[in-house]
Amino acid sequence: MTSEVRAVPPAQRTLPAMLQRQAALFGARPLLRIAGRQWTHGDAVEAAAMCAGALAQAGVARGDRIAVMCGNRIEFLETFLGAGWLGASVVPVNTASMGPQIEYFLANSAAKLLVIEAGFLERLKTADLGRTALRDVWVVGEGAASWEPPAGVRVSNFPEGSEAIAPADVQPGDPLAILYTSGTTGPAKGVICPHAQYFWWGVNSAEVLGVGRDDVLCTTLPLFHINALNTFAQAAMTGAEVVFEPRFSASGFWPSMRASGATVVYLLGAMVPILLAQPEGEGERDHRVRIGLGPGVPSAAGQAFKARTGVSLLEGYGSTETNFAIATAPDSPRGGVMGWLRPGFQACVADEDDVALPPGEAGELLLRADEPYAFASGYFNMPEKTVEAWRNLWFHTGDRVVRDADGAFRFVDRIKDAIRRRGENISSFEVEQVLLSHPGVASCAVYPVRSELAEDEVMAALVVREGEHIDPVELSRFCEGRLPYFAVPRYIDVLPDLPRTENGKVQKFKLRERGVGPQTWDGRPARP
Repeated sequence: MTSEVRAVPPAQRTLPAMLQRQAALFGARPLLRIAGRQWTHGDAVEAAAMCAGALAQAGVARGDRIAVMCGNRIEFLETFLGAGWLGASVVPVNTASMGPQIEYFLANSAAKLLVIEAGFLERLKTADLGRTALRDVWVVGEGAASWEPPAGVRVSNFPEGSEAIAPADVQPGDPLAILYTSGTTGPAKGVICPHAQYFWWGVNSAEVLGVGRDDVLCTTLPLFHINALNTFAQAAMTGAEVVFEPRFSASGFWPSMRASGATVVYLLGAMVPILLAQPEGEGERDHRVRIGLGPGVPSAAGQAFKARTGVSLLEGYGSTETNFAIATAPDSPRGGVMGWLRPGFQACVADEDDVALPPGEAGELLLRADEPYAFASGYFNMPEKTVEAWRNLWFHTGDRVVRDADGAFRFVDRIKDAIRRRGENISSFEVEQVLLSHPGVASCAVYPVRSELAEDEVMAALVVREGEHIDPVELSRFCEGRLPYFAVPRYIDVLPDLPRTENGKVQKFKLRERGVGPQTWDGRPARP
């Protein structure tokens, strides 16, 4: 099936064309189960057209942005499909975001409408919506909230039963979504994802996993990430069915896989050690799962997972800006690598001057695509960052890798000053800004240290203002109200000064090498 999809003409590599194609091919076959709701492949077209009609009635036009802060509910997908049908763009907001982050996403994207789950409304209390272009708020679900909208912002329930409209004349390079990824030396950047990039995400992922029309894809990952949105594309293109669970639960993972009838699952690196830490049970073998996608899973953990569950996890590489460009396969000659370059992409391991390095030498991974619009178009409202990342006609991933003699790529570390914890990208800059807003902090640096779960933990080294005293417990609580839970530092070191270069730049590599010591405060995270 994926070979047929690869042959789709470039002009039809858009979301409306994808939905219409799947309706014609698969019609009444099951497509979606989410939060007690179900769709057939044909239903998706109707849902997109009706939501697009509601958006148009609210004054949303082609080229506008719509922010969505919602859990794994059908309203999220209705908004996503409706926006693509209309020619607008969706701006997914991480559901862990607090007021300052929500305000930034709304202001930077100039979103006119916010679709938000009722339980998150109170987060808007600490967001200055007057600095945004917001005109409408659609509330999803029930829930009391004391938040009062500012003047000029209309609040209503998420609409149902609107009149369907015809699809816009959407082009493959038109923006479909703006996905905010972690800022490394500044605020988070909005990645402009065109329709054709979404098309190729689905094609490539389905090929890697061997997805067919009889598969049931099941994910516990959130829809505000490309991983879960991509899962929907895989099902739509192949005639398969996709099940979205509300959240990841270590104890409930295998029961939910059995209940859904899943044959393909999706895991992030830290999830596998968490699952392996659970007591062994018969349920780990009592399922239909044949394969899983597990980028970032340590090799030893992947082997232990297969021994216990019978499920092989495939590795791979693809950032929000790129696509599924590197992957392993069930018959790969060896493990412990990200994989081999896939058809349709080019890769280069380069030094700091973009000069290609020979096999065996570590350098930055550079990528580009053969097909038009298979990668992101740039960063929204950040032309300088776009030019920097896409210089010399290559996308610079910021990841240091090694290409072995057999063509396999191995991950070494990250060049950029970013942290990845529990599958979330964290901007050290944003965490530092929150710490510096505390009256007792004179200066600080935030950086990753290794976790027992194979990813990063957030560590902060700080200098206390003269005459002040810092209580790490109080500082952690201060951060909890201003940062997503996964970005709150677990480790805090109080130092007399930070290591710096001659021009005053903090030498974070020295802090990383210093790591966690006996004097470090450890506030173990309450959440897995």
